[in-house]
Amino acid sequence: MTVCELYVKIDEPFEGCLAEGWLRRLVEKTLAVEGMISPVELGLVITDDETIHQLNLSYRGRDETTDVLSFALSENSQDTAGIPFIPPPDGTSHLGEVLISYPQAVVQAKEHKHSVEREIALLVIHGVLHLLGHEDEDEVAEARMRTAEQRVLGELTNEHLL
Repeated sequence: MTVCELYVKIDEPFEGCLAEGWLRRLVEKTLAVEGMISPVELGLVITDDETIHQLNLSYRGRDETTDVLSFALSENSQDTAGIPFIPPPDGTSHLGEVLISYPQAVVQAKEHKHSVEREIALLVIHGVLHLLGHEDEDEVAEARMRTAEQRVLGELTNEHLL
């Protein structure tokens, strides 16, 4: 199993809604199903609509709330001056950060007629897949993303995590 250094931050209004250990298992299962074997580090933030809206506007130029944002770091990334990031000598892949709007998850769970936990799981999986390089900007890429999400969901269901 992948060694995963996961930093979880659940904003105050949502602290009692989700268990950190459960979130950790979602991330670890996603990494395992995707075949990650090297050590990784990432952050997961459960926050509100206002925070997500502001970040979506600042970083993606979209003046709207969304359900999940992923900010990926990769060895192929460059800073704004075009200078490539240097991978750290510790061998740990620093994947980035996933932010999820808890209020949006509640709304979407109602729309899809499933539990908030299932919706959060979908959003965690989706965000981590983005950190691993999956895209969903066109129909073909989106279909691959959905297939990967379903593979992870199946594993989570088999292990009674959903």
